Amino acid sequence: MAIPISNVTRRVVYAASGTGPYAFTFEILANTDIAVYRDDTLLTLTTNYTVTINSNGTGSITLTAAPTGATQIAIVGNRTIQRTTDFVTGGDFFANTVNDEMDQQTIFAQQNAEGLNRALSAPQTDPTTINMVLPRASLRANKALGFDADGNPAIADTLGSNRGNWASGTLYYVRDIIKDTTNNNIYQCLTLHTSTGSQPITTNADVAKWFLLVDSGTATSSAAAAAASATLANDWATKTSGAVAGGEFSAKYHAQAASTSASNASTSASNASTSASNASTSATNASNAQTAAEAARDSALAAYDNFDDRYLGAKSSNPSVDNDGNALLAGSLYYNTTVPEMRLYTGSAWVAAYVSGAGFVSQSSSTGSAYMPAGTTGQRDGSPSAGYLRFNSTLAKFEGYNGTAWSSVGGGATGGGSDDIFIENGQTVTTNYTISTSKNAMSTGPISIDSGITVTVPSGSNWVVL
Repeated sequence: MAIPISNVTRRVVYAASGTGPYAFTFEILANTDIAVYRDDTLLTLTTNYTVTINSNGTGSITLTAAPTGATQIAIVGNRTIQRTTDFVTGGDFFANTVNDEMDQQTIFAQQNAEGLNRALSAPQTDPTTINMVLPRASLRANKALGFDADGNPAIADTLGSNRGNWASGTLYYVRDIIKDTTNNNIYQCLTLHTSTGSQPITTNADVAKWFLLVDSGTATSSAAAAAASATLANDWATKTSGAVAGGEFSAKYHAQAASTSASNASTSASNASTSASNASTSATNASNAQTAAEAARDSALAAYDNFDDRYLGAKSSNPSVDNDGNALLAGSLYYNTTVPEMRLYTGSAWVAAYVSGAGFVSQSSSTGSAYMPAGTTGQRDGSPSAGYLRFNSTLAKFEGYNGTAWSSVGGGATGGGSDDIFIENGQTVTTNYTISTSKNAMSTGPISIDSGITVTVPSGSNWVVL
């Protein structure tokens, strides 16, 4: 079908609203030339939608069922890129064949252009030296995309989002950063969760879901101690309004006293020397306090990095490296959001970190008995399947369901001591029963059959009542 191909984008997106029809203004040659998506789900022609093609090649699609819960319907040009015609020298060269081939080539070009328009690319005005090739997958895994000083793609670390002050009832994501307003501590989220309770984080039920990045209380205390030491050092050097500490006076006080009393000059000088020594010690203490505060900060950062290497957070598949891009450590953990389950790295493979008890049969001990379900005849399963096994407390025997009826399991002859002599059967048939084809059955009478109950004996089979 030769038709003009318009200069239009080969994609249209609608808000989901009923079964349609949803029109498209780009031309197609066959109903298989488009792909239809309900949100991100690719739909199947005929099963999920039908296509109507107008005489000019445009058309519409109609869904076979209302898109309940969906937000949008997307129609995209999707003609298979191939060539099925081949012109032979001296052969036929029909206009309709050439037109179809030219239409098809134009559609291919428009499909490629539509896809490229949605791709991340550099502008045409960028320098010719720009290289937009991404780093290798193993290098960019779990990293953010950044750009270097020349504008080329580069790897950037992910620090997490600053969510401001902590608040109850808020959904926090892994690596989110918050501030505890009761003590100004800074935390990073380890586990996706909705916050509850109140501050401080240290007493909150979700404390294990946070990692302390900055211990503001300790840092503030260290800074205050350093400031106090600096003030004391200054007092030892300059204070003249009284004793500095423990009845001792500053160097300046003693210097003034020396000028006032020559007779006490030697004593004042000695005191000044002592005060100077104390001032030096205080200054040293202040320096040590600062060093301790910096060491505490470095220790907290190292502890966080160590934890981040062990617990890798929530991921949709098994990671091959840790969050820093380094080799995995044996004992590392992460939460698989696809399964979902917590997983442990053994040093060579990821395994489930725990095993559910569902589906196991309990036992009394390692050499004891398996616990078998028990109940009356009236408590049998309403819709049993072949292979069901239970203990019938009404009949005092084990029974199994063969796909059509319940029958005894085991039940060989019994007797006193080790005698195997007596085989017992009931006297009333209460359930429809059909003897298996080409099989015989035997019972000891008298036998009565309840009203409405049928015992079927197939042709060629016998039921003998003794």
